[in-house]
Amino acid sequence: MGDVFTQLAVVLVVATLMALLMRRLKQPLIVGHILTGILVGPSMLHLIQDKHSFETFSELGIALLLFIIGLELSVSVIRRLGKPVFLTAAAILATVGTIGFLVGSAFHFTTQEAILLGLAMFFSSTIIIAKVLSDKKEISRLNGQIAIGVILLDDIVATFALLFVATSSSGEVLGPFEIGMLLLKGVAVIGVLALVAIKVLPRVVKSVAKSQELLFLFALAWGFGVASLVSAVGFSIEIGALFAGVALAHLPYAHQIGARLKPLRDFFVVLFFISLGENLNFANLGAALVPALIIAALVVILKPLVVMTSLGLLGYTRRTSFKTGINLSQISEFSIIMIVLAASTGMVGERLSAVVTLVALITITISTYLMQYDNKIYQKIDHRLRMFERRGAVDAHHEAKEYPLILFGFKNGGHQYLRTFRELKKKFVVVDYDPEVIEDLHKANVDYLYGDATDPELLAELEMDAAKLVVNTIGDHTINVSLSKYILKRNPEAAIVCYANSYNEAAELYQLGVSYVMLPHFIGSERMSMFISNHGISKQSFERYREKHMVKLGRAALRHKSLAD
Repeated sequence: MGDVFTQLAVVLVVATLMALLMRRLKQPLIVGHILTGILVGPSMLHLIQDKHSFETFSELGIALLLFIIGLELSVSVIRRLGKPVFLTAAAILATVGTIGFLVGSAFHFTTQEAILLGLAMFFSSTIIIAKVLSDKKEISRLNGQIAIGVILLDDIVATFALLFVATSSSGEVLGPFEIGMLLLKGVAVIGVLALVAIKVLPRVVKSVAKSQELLFLFALAWGFGVASLVSAVGFSIEIGALFAGVALAHLPYAHQIGARLKPLRDFFVVLFFISLGENLNFANLGAALVPALIIAALVVILKPLVVMTSLGLLGYTRRTSFKTGINLSQISEFSIIMIVLAASTGMVGERLSAVVTLVALITITISTYLMQYDNKIYQKIDHRLRMFERRGAVDAHHEAKEYPLILFGFKNGGHQYLRTFRELKKKFVVVDYDPEVIEDLHKANVDYLYGDATDPELLAELEMDAAKLVVNTIGDHTINVSLSKYILKRNPEAAIVCYANSYNEAAELYQLGVSYVMLPHFIGSERMSMFISNHGISKQSFERYREKHMVKLGRAALRHKSLAD
């Protein structure tokens, strides 16, 4: 059907219609994207002719997704979670891999096929987990970080598994020397990245951050460049993109980079899921159905149980263990790639390829629903999960970034608010768009977010539901109105203080429901800071102050009108 542009256009139209249907039926969009792939694939309409181009689109989506995930994983987080990640991955490999081998043998697969089946059951889907966690804003939560760590290890194991399959099919053997050289190359790449991240990137990114367009281009160049370098060494593009993101995660501009890249990521990720559905092989469907259903049930049930047991023994709460287990309750796109590659070279039969394809489709669909509704499921079965929690377990809720005090803009009187917030001894965060300010806040060990106050991704990260007082020192009236509407819609109980440049602007903000509006010639940030120190941060404390101010504003507006007349 025509050139690749025409094919892409038609596929996107079908994807949009399917997404609208999924939304109407209140189903996860990921399921709709996979169904789109099946619909436009060779099994049905056969609309995709240029498979190579669509596979390239898929790789771009995966790379962008993993790069953005890396931006939210600092080295300190990786170091802190190293033990639970490694032990959980090892427990899954030992338990699920062994049972997969036994089930494969029971279904009369050869020993080699049974081993590869067990390995396929071990892998969890990088793209599914990362996409759903990102959509739910749970990447920074403890369960999200552990899940991301586990799939990072999955990807490393998958790299060696794919190398093993490729070399075995060509008659070669992947010996200790080849494995050692690959590991040595990996250590060298990590060392170089760490050196560049510490010595070079802070200066470079600070310079390019003065232009948002330049920052966007630099991020793409860095992410794709490092991913290509790591791929050339012998590891996957996914690992390279993740490492590229981690190298930037410690910088104050990481969040803004992620926010800029997310729309581009979403486009290519949609194409990945469509390609996944398009590539699903439904040959030998009848013979594969029964084993696929049994294996899929084992994956969906067994993986969460192993994860909950492992994390429970390590002292994590049952909520964290349950949500992490749900995140890992599917097999991976690597599973399909590995088995299809092995089938193409004669290592395994077509029957196993059909089984793994069906298991992937079933488990990815089920796990998407489970991850979407994990909180509701947990509430219903919480009392049955007590066995998975040791006494003294640390509640994962403390991992959430919730700030009762939020300051937008720093230059216009921010110093006074900073002093006042510290005196109140409550958590606070400063949001600013100036790289120089961000660097000063970083040196002063102040929590900050670098970005635009109108950026919905940044506002979602702040979790406004927990805010008690929001102070906005930005003078732009359009931003003030937009930000105030956003806050009041999500948290009507929050007290909001902002600036205005005229009586009319102040009146409009008061009509929206803003608690107090500062006019430079009426009250400055220093007086407002003193008021907060003396009266607290509850919304009620601003009511009388606000009424007096509105009376003054009315009188001033009348005087201004009479002078104009």
